Amino acid sequence: MRKEATLQELADYLGAELVAENGSALVSGLADLQQANSAQVSFLSSKSYLKYLSSSKAAAVIIKPEHAADFAGNKLLLADPYLGYAKLSQFFDPRPSRQPGVHPSAVVAPTAKIGINTSIGAHCVIEDGVVIGDNCEIYPGTVIAENSSLGDNCLIYQNVSIYSNVRIGHQVIIHSGTVIGSDGFGFAPTKEGWVKIHQIGGVVIGNKVEIGANTAIDRGALGDTVIHDGVIIDNLVHIAHNVEIGDGSAIAGCVGMAGSTKVGKRCIFGGGVLVNGHIELADDTHCHGGTIVTKSTTEASALASATPQMDVRKWRKAMVRFSQIDEMATRIKQLEKALESQLLSQQEEK
Repeated sequence: MRKEATLQELADYLGAELVAENGSALVSGLADLQQANSAQVSFLSSKSYLKYLSSSKAAAVIIKPEHAADFAGNKLLLADPYLGYAKLSQFFDPRPSRQPGVHPSAVVAPTAKIGINTSIGAHCVIEDGVVIGDNCEIYPGTVIAENSSLGDNCLIYQNVSIYSNVRIGHQVIIHSGTVIGSDGFGFAPTKEGWVKIHQIGGVVIGNKVEIGANTAIDRGALGDTVIHDGVIIDNLVHIAHNVEIGDGSAIAGCVGMAGSTKVGKRCIFGGGVLVNGHIELADDTHCHGGTIVTKSTTEASALASATPQMDVRKWRKAMVRFSQIDEMATRIKQLEKALESQLLSQQEEK
């Protein structure tokens, strides 16, 4: 459903100062500075976009007070325009709300408990002992297995698989194709082959967690895999068995975390980070994209290990030099010893 609001209503919603000739002008959406039209709001959060500001046709721009003079049109003055944009994106979210109730094609076990105002979509399967809270939206094709639970106000998109004995808190969003509670990678080697170690733990997910599409979070081998409150996880992430991720951490796409890793609070992982198992990362650890994390940290730190981008010809030469490092180090030690010996001989002659 199309949403509209006056500039004054948006200012009140954001707690912003409105500078406009007509506060009752209606707006109906968001757009960037270059694309916005007279019915849309835009924002400026980076100085690199100042060059587009003066020519923007937006109905109003969310802007810091110090940049107010750079725009002749309507302004919503706010100390943090990016946060203002985030809040308005919620206001103008076009996703239609789903009607409460159970679709006729869904299969819901008699022992399952479904909260009030909750929607269960087409072809969902809700198995025995499942508890789903109030005001949840479960999109078509999702399966929630035995004895799992969801809190209130959860949003589960299409074709999510939630295995048995998974506990999910309130206000959790899980995107399509994600699997919660699959077996951790545990096998005992024998001469006859691998013997599976059955994963008998569960998964516990806190409140206000968002998990992207096609992500896998494994159940614990013995204890639980735990994702604490406020964690945000991107698409195509793998979190192995018995990992624990602290409050407010952020994990970008294609990150892989091996088993029994313990991540502190407010940690940030760029895309493609690989984390070794059985290590602990301190609160506020930041890993740049592509970092391979092999050991624990004891205090807040920034980690990086990937080779920066360079011309491919320079990269090839650098890789040749890299393969020669051990030989070069040996030769340097030999030269140092020879030089020390020569200096000693000169001192003895004196």
